[in-house]
Amino acid sequence: MADEQQPERAPADVSAGRHDRGSFRADVGLRIGQSGSTSLLTVLVALAANLLVAVAKSVAAAITKSASLTAEAAHSWADTGNQVLLLVANRRAARPPDRNHPLGHGREAYVWSLFAALGLFVAGGAASITHGVNELRSPSPAGHFAVGYVVLGISFVLEGTSFLRSVRQATPEAGALQRDLIEHVMATSDPTLRAVFVEDASALIGLLVAAVGLAAHQLTGSVTPDAIGSILIGLLLVVVAVLLINRNRQFLVGEEADPRVRRAVLQALLDLPQVQRVTYLRLEVVGPRTISVIGDVDLAGDDVESKVAVRLRALEALISASPAVAGTVLSLSAPDEPTLTV
Repeated sequence: MADEQQPERAPADVSAGRHDRGSFRADVGLRIGQSGSTSLLTVLVALAANLLVAVAKSVAAAITKSASLTAEAAHSWADTGNQVLLLVANRRAARPPDRNHPLGHGREAYVWSLFAALGLFVAGGAASITHGVNELRSPSPAGHFAVGYVVLGISFVLEGTSFLRSVRQATPEAGALQRDLIEHVMATSDPTLRAVFVEDASALIGLLVAAVGLAAHQLTGSVTPDAIGSILIGLLLVVVAVLLINRNRQFLVGEEADPRVRRAVLQALLDLPQVQRVTYLRLEVVGPRTISVIGDVDLAGDDVESKVAVRLRALEALISASPAVAGTVLSLSAPDEPTLTV
């Protein structure tokens, strides 16, 4: 059955490493990032902001007939749909492991985030470019410019609030991994944080472009600047969508954890008294802030084979107890294998 829990190997003598469990979980958890509940709140804030903004822009676009405002309305509706897909991503990725998915369902987050990025490409980027081109071919003058400026100002405040929320989430995580903010947003294994941050940043830029296009239309009486603004907004959304699609693709096909995470895990392993040395270590991202651990270790002491097997299983259980680790497979090192160092 798909939802049947996978039976766990019950290791003997887990208590032998119990005093190390807390420090290992803390070290690895700090390097992987915060819990998914923080990302959920970030998405909910973005969803509420984008929904309000989408409605306001749609009304303003209908009143003013502005091409830039119409493009921004399409942008916000695309973002709103994306937030719904990101909520689905969070929910499905959080499902526990089962027999068919022993490492959990974390990669589903990248599938649904990929759908969201494709929606941004089509519903946001392509629609805005098409509308701008049509306006150049068949101009329709705008009016009621004050309504447009008011809506753009309110939208900037709401989008800015959502953007600051994503910044507040990303900043401490970036600090823990010794990354700058932009580097962390692009490197993080959490696709919802990346999507909200990048989409909100592009929304703020799009609002400025729309304001310039609307003002140029009002000052010159020409539809051309407004239509060009719509095309520029569409091109911006296409670039953002392609960026998000590519990052989700990379995580779906399998990406090794950041070297700083690898160093932290290696150091945490070497700090365990039952581990004498580590000769092989592979960490693969299997979901938001979640990795699988495969390694070769040399255990301290000189036990008989049966006891070594039990100790190895206990060590796997200790490592897998970290919320950041979806599964662990350890083998014994060969005597002639070189030792890994931090």
